[in-house]
Amino acid sequence: MKIVLFGGSGMIGSRIAKEALDRGHQVTAVGREPAKIELKHPALQTAKGDVLDPASITAIALGHDAAISAYSPGHPGDPRNLVKAAQALLAGLKPAGVKRLLVVGGAGSLEVKPGLRLVDTPEFPAAWKPVALAHADALQVFRGEKTLEWSYLSPAAFIAPGERTGKYRLGGEQLVIDAKGESRISAEDYAVAVLDELERPRHVRARFTAAY
Repeated sequence: MKIVLFGGSGMIGSRIAKEALDRGHQVTAVGREPAKIELKHPALQTAKGDVLDPASITAIALGHDAAISAYSPGHPGDPRNLVKAAQALLAGLKPAGVKRLLVVGGAGSLEVKPGLRLVDTPEFPAAWKPVALAHADALQVFRGEKTLEWSYLSPAAFIAPGERTGKYRLGGEQLVIDAKGESRISAEDYAVAVLDELERPRHVRARFTAAY
């Protein structure tokens, strides 16, 4: 499969790229500064592009079978760009003929109990709220899309570089926690969940989550 990956230089995006390449896919990793994409592989190409610009997305996505967005506004970037990226992806992929889109989402909009989102709990760090709320708004943009076959994967509450075990548990709208009451996943196993969904779609036009 030929995959165009936006945000391929980031902590999560780079691991998605590696997982895809290890499975035999071809990857075009896109960034505003392609030189920051450190991964090297015969089936990997890099391209300069802007995920906030539909025309740029169309030009780069042509000829690909699927798209993955691991875009992050970064620090001190504007969190609202997550919404702009969602809108641009939907507008840019259609003219390119790419019907499948997987999105690296946020965990803050997951429910910890019915009607209570993680981002709205007293314990949620105030510094993370703008990004979490922007992720939630971006999810609403995708939920209004009825043509593209999108999937939105929220990570566990805590995601960081770690071990690839190939194991995880799936959830829907609720935060997945373990026996200790923690919600965690390595970036490597999150990437496994992304590629598993791409290869065997189970959550088309839906949000889901993965954690240990």
